[in-house]
Amino acid sequence: MIKKSPLKFFLLTLILIAIDQGVKLAVHFYMAPGFAGQIKLVGDWLKLHYVLNPGMAFGMQLGYEYGKLLLSVFRLFAMVGIGYYLVHLAHRGAPNGLLWAMAMILAGAVGNVIDSTFYGVFLNNAPYGSPTPWFHGQVIDMVFIDVWEGFIPEWVPVWGGQYYSTPIFNIADSCIFIGVCLILLFQRRFFGGHTIEDGLLPISGPDATQAEVLPMSELADDEQHEHQSNDVDEPSAATDKEDELKASASPESSESVISEEQKDRD
Repeated sequence: MIKKSPLKFFLLTLILIAIDQGVKLAVHFYMAPGFAGQIKLVGDWLKLHYVLNPGMAFGMQLGYEYGKLLLSVFRLFAMVGIGYYLVHLAHRGAPNGLLWAMAMILAGAVGNVIDSTFYGVFLNNAPYGSPTPWFHGQVIDMVFIDVWEGFIPEWVPVWGGQYYSTPIFNIADSCIFIGVCLILLFQRRFFGGHTIEDGLLPISGPDATQAEVLPMSELADDEQHEHQSNDVDEPSAATDKEDELKASASPESSESVISEEQKDRD
């Protein structure tokens, strides 16, 4: 396991937060809300459209008195949890792709937390009748992909009979959406095993915990078999030496030696 520093991933988070807040403040100070200040970017389908969102991403909200406060508190805890999880993954040597995706999700969470926490005070955009401007700020949305708008049929539960259009969102929402999509698309690569390029060996390879352990009886049988093979080899070598000695001591060999000595005397 090779630990990684989470600093470069937090740097991406800070850059995305700065971009998100810069765009939101520019829209707030230099654009008129609604259709009056709408700016077309690409044809009639990609526009800048300034709206205030009192709820969650893509305009969803909790419809009771303290729903906004609960949502803001939840965002704070989620922001802290995501940051801690990012550090945890980096120290475990997780794939870089997963860490970049988590950094994007963290940037989106922090960006919307800043809106909810402070915009009600500094931009005075808390909804009318809010118990306090703190934690009741409305999120500034501006990216409008205008591909559909109209009335939803009445037979559709909850939303039936109402006029809707495609959601208007911001940079922070985009970061969360892209980060989640990356994790879903590459989850097998991120969580199924780490590559050598990321500093870890594949999890699917041989594992020491799965090694087979032979019983003591089999080990004893193997050792006994080795001793027996050694004992068989040693007597065979000894018998070879004995055969050589017997051959040298046989009568035929002694007679041949005597005959050679007589020849030498003659």
